[in-house]
Amino acid sequence: MATIALPRPIATHRSSADIVDLRSPISLESTIDAQQATACPAPVPNKHIPVCPTGPALVQTPNTPPPSPGRDEDDGENAVINSPPRREKRRLSSFLHPPDKFARLKLGPLSVFEIGADDVAAAIRHTAKQPLPDPSEVFPWFHGLHPGNHMQQAFFIARKKKALRKTPCCLRGLTVVKADGNLCESRLKGAISPQEFLRAGVEGDFIEMDPKEGFSVRNFHIQAAKTAVTSDIIVYGDDAQAVRMMGWKIASAQAKWREKHHRVQGAKIQGAKLPEYNTFICVASFREFEKSHSEIVSVDSCGVLTGTVLDFFYQERREMYTMTRASEISKNVWLGPTPEPGNEDEKKYDVMIECSDLGRLNPAALEAIAKGSYDRVKCLDLDFPSSGSIPAPTWSHAQADGILDTCRWIWHLAHGTLPTDSDADLDGDISMSGTPQTPEKEDRRPCKILIHCADGYTESTMLAIAYFSYSTGRPVADAWLDLHTVMKRNFFAYPTDVSLLSSLAPRLLRESPVCADKELSEITAMVQNEPKWFASLDGSLPSRILDYMYLGNLGHANNPDLLKALGITQILSVGETAMWRDGELEEWGADNVLVIQGIQDNGIDPLADEFEKCLDFIGKLKKKKKNLLLWAQVEWKRC
Repeated sequence: MATIALPRPIATHRSSADIVDLRSPISLESTIDAQQATACPAPVPNKHIPVCPTGPALVQTPNTPPPSPGRDEDDGENAVINSPPRREKRRLSSFLHPPDKFARLKLGPLSVFEIGADDVAAAIRHTAKQPLPDPSEVFPWFHGLHPGNHMQQAFFIARKKKALRKTPCCLRGLTVVKADGNLCESRLKGAISPQEFLRAGVEGDFIEMDPKEGFSVRNFHIQAAKTAVTSDIIVYGDDAQAVRMMGWKIASAQAKWREKHHRVQGAKIQGAKLPEYNTFICVASFREFEKSHSEIVSVDSCGVLTGTVLDFFYQERREMYTMTRASEISKNVWLGPTPEPGNEDEKKYDVMIECSDLGRLNPAALEAIAKGSYDRVKCLDLDFPSSGSIPAPTWSHAQADGILDTCRWIWHLAHGTLPTDSDADLDGDISMSGTPQTPEKEDRRPCKILIHCADGYTESTMLAIAYFSYSTGRPVADAWLDLHTVMKRNFFAYPTDVSLLSSLAPRLLRESPVCADKELSEITAMVQNEPKWFASLDGSLPSRILDYMYLGNLGHANNPDLLKALGITQILSVGETAMWRDGELEEWGADNVLVIQGIQDNGIDPLADEFEKCLDFIGKLKKKKKNLLLWAQVEWKRC
């Protein structure tokens, strides 16, 4: 074996199928009750960095990977001579600082400032144009470094002698807060609820969001609270009294945080003095924003998304809907997401088969529909097991028969046919001898059938590939590929689906009406003529995110035959290396492969410096109309 070499060892490969499937949707609208607010949030698990045992830090040196090559840190007196020069610190400016131009309200030692709609809009626009701070100034502080979390601290200190535990002084952000916390209506751009960063109760106090235990370099759930304490905060809402009360609570929390911070760390340890952040209360109604500053209104007063502000969660749902929109994969058989109840889409179909973890094999229901009379006005709902729920090699012959029978009756319903009498045994059951079915000529109205699941992407894959193979007479490997390349379907499958469908491949072809005139030897040859890439397939294909760009992982990059079959001719590797056989890189062409070195998945190595090189590489291949695989060890992280 030869390697596209990088100057560091490669960790043991984990299949992309080992990634935990987050089945519950992430919601911005979820609230945090009092107990959750005071409790330390559980860290998001990291499946791709070795799990450390709980407890205090070990005395010996932690067994963790070294910093990435070529990224020596400048550690003051111990700085290496040939280390790259430090960047000039980027200090963010603010439209709100100094606050002298705003009316000040005082309550004892606390102060808040009044602000109008025009200035709120100007502050949001100004902040949006600010450059991002240097990553070395804010990380790993943004990851969360609780003093009692020995595991998290040991990880970063082992990689960075001067792990950033102090609060960065270069930050002056802007946090917009809706006083009543209801973000489903009257929401400004980037607005959050008070519960995301304030403790519950009358007295104002910031939540301590740094995880007290566990380990993760992707603590995205703490970022709103971490940002709020280093920001000027604007409170808005239509209830003037609620806005003012919330403003005083936040001002109190800022004062307590500032006092605690200086008391614990001290000016000597802290170094540069922290900026003094202020609280602003908006005296304008939301109607004024809708009238004069609609460009910063995310959700209007009626609870309708305006579309003028990019909402990543909504955009993700839109992109997912577009990507998985129902399409016909065989005659009268469609594949897509579950329609909304009462939606017009439901009326397009006669039968809908939902694939889920609770689904069961029930081909008899399809048979009853095909043979009996039923109300064609009403759509009939059936279910089927989800992808990955029938593990090999523990599946039974009854399950295999159930899958084949399901495909058979879907075929008859879609074509408006019934099996001939010669295909039924004395008991009236369909023969399982493997004799190809010869349907009668159509004498019923064909049914439109939708195979669906919640996301139109995952749970329905096993049935979709099985039926696509059965209905088109394609071997399973060809069906797997053609469902994506020819039918333009994006999907995800599990290794168990590969094993199960590979075992069923001979029967899917032998019992397919399309292969009725083929000899057994011919069908056997079709099954045995398996492409090389299929043996290394773990179920998933690279994700097509643009017409010319796929997002992939290490498993995909280690399968160059699969990439060729998908029409991919260029590879951009972010911080990882693929294990290819001798001569494969030369065959691929060195100019068609770009490897970005020194970027590990450790939450430390910055990627921004490589953007220009990557975009230049992507731009050239786009002009040449070539397909690209952009990949890292886990496709959705550094990519």
